[in-house]
Amino acid sequence: MEVDKVSFYPLLLDIFTDISEAHFVAIDLELSGVPSKGMRADPGKPTLQQRYRETKEAAERYQILQIGITCVKQDTDSGKYILTPYNFDLNPIIEERGLDIERIFSFQSGAVEFLLKVGFDLAKPFSRGVPYLSRLECGEARDKHAKRQDKSAMADIQIKPTEVESLAFLERVRGLISAWVASRNMDTPEYINIGAIDAEIIVDGQAPEELSRFEKRLVHQLVRAEFPELVSLPKRGFVQVVRFDQEREERIAVDRKRELSERINRQKGFRWVIEALLGSDLSRLDLRECARDGITGEHVFADMDEFRAQFNRAHHLMKGNPRMLVGHNCFLDLVYIYRTFIGVLPDTVTEFQRKLHALWPVIVDTKYMSTHNCGDINPVSSLEQIAAQLSAQQEPEVVVGKDHRKYENVEAFHEAGYDSFLTAQIAVRLSSKLELEGAYVDGDAKGVNGVANGVHGMKLNAATPSTHELLASNANGLASITASGVTNGTVNGTTAISEPEGFTPSVQGFRWKRNGDPTVPGQSGADDPFVYDPKNLKHRYENPELAKGIERGMPKLGSDFWRVYGNKLRVFGTEESVCRLNHGDTTELESDHDGEGQGGVEVECP
Repeated sequence: MEVDKVSFYPLLLDIFTDISEAHFVAIDLELSGVPSKGMRADPGKPTLQQRYRETKEAAERYQILQIGITCVKQDTDSGKYILTPYNFDLNPIIEERGLDIERIFSFQSGAVEFLLKVGFDLAKPFSRGVPYLSRLECGEARDKHAKRQDKSAMADIQIKPTEVESLAFLERVRGLISAWVASRNMDTPEYINIGAIDAEIIVDGQAPEELSRFEKRLVHQLVRAEFPELVSLPKRGFVQVVRFDQEREERIAVDRKRELSERINRQKGFRWVIEALLGSDLSRLDLRECARDGITGEHVFADMDEFRAQFNRAHHLMKGNPRMLVGHNCFLDLVYIYRTFIGVLPDTVTEFQRKLHALWPVIVDTKYMSTHNCGDINPVSSLEQIAAQLSAQQEPEVVVGKDHRKYENVEAFHEAGYDSFLTAQIAVRLSSKLELEGAYVDGDAKGVNGVANGVHGMKLNAATPSTHELLASNANGLASITASGVTNGTVNGTTAISEPEGFTPSVQGFRWKRNGDPTVPGQSGADDPFVYDPKNLKHRYENPELAKGIERGMPKLGSDFWRVYGNKLRVFGTEESVCRLNHGDTTELESDHDGEGQGGVEVECP
């Protein structure tokens, strides 16, 4: 489904509903530029830190032009996975006035050439794109607003003796204000308007003279310095001076803060979706913005009780429950998402790993899933190729949701919504395939005649022996399966294998690889920073549907399967070739994510 700046708010509650019911959400991006190649002096493979630094620099220079998300709902009654893809163009321009936020964005010639070649409309993000505002930008907008309201912090304009016109203007304003203050006439108004000289003289066909910005600033400065019992109010073309009233000033301050929050919330745009994926508090959303016509954008009559009920249902399921994110080769995408919607990127990849993991406890890279244990030769593993190889797989059944059929019979490669749609299908089919075939069992296990039966890399076109087959090969006691944590014995002449300690696969009878795979965390306890228990992940799901599973479907969330394939991002071309996300605390903008109340003070992110 295409979503632009006009249809965004009318569709937002439905998007929230789809996210709240999603088993996972697949993502994909189209960018105005990517890290440049060939600029590194060292001809060898870069480290993960070097690749991260290059990606960080690119994310700080270039923008997300389009983002696709596909929500995948697990329907246990029908045994199907229902996909609802959305395609959003993003507008890098700040359209809301008064936020005092400025962006500088760039386009990379190679990226533009590629986008044009695949039919991307470069004008669409600017003409129809959904606005957005990062957490950091929200805090900056509130900081700058607070400074503007603090008149004592404003620097005075120094007028030199030679600037006779400015001195004359100040003297005229001083005289007008002094005369008004001293007046005791009953007809004296409660205010005085300071306009340009001869502003009251209107010539036919011409607008009256207005004060320049410089002259307005001089008036405000004069009142602040010489008339503390008065207040100057900016008006269109002139400045109004009134007597100080504490109650009125407090009311004006509240109104201005409310207006700023409304402007921020409108400009926030797509970040509402990001916060929903993060499980954040969305209660600041003004549901009246959703009561708009999806074509014209005009306000329409709506049943606000129904809106609130839909929002509350979705919010209850999302709040405090970050969605499981799935991407394909998504290390770069996640760096861009963090920079665009969260804030300043950390300097080190280690810190980025921890901060990202604290935001989204479960992230799956289908590129890593398809190339697990591939060795030092990078296999062919593009999104298009993997999707094609898995397309004939009948189970589990994947269907497209109602009103989301744009990609059902159409290929639109390099459109973010379509690529997220393919990524979602791959995640469902590939995880099911690997689970059922036991492709994640001990790669060091030996079958009869000492032939390795384990899998060292995913082979999509070849059947992978399951653990049941491995066990059957030992039925006559001719060989034994040896793995860390597995002990062997003989029962009635047949090799018996005891249950390994620790984790239990989600498919009964399967056994897991413990050693020999550098991408799988070891069992060294506290000394290993990457050890964690998938049954004790930070995320929790209130929706009981998500705790269930589908026969021959995806492995259940929290199972050992995700210990092997979850929270590892494939980064080919680096020495490490994989970026492992691990537990760690993080500090972000304060709990409402917009810096309201403390001007962007950093506290622990919920």
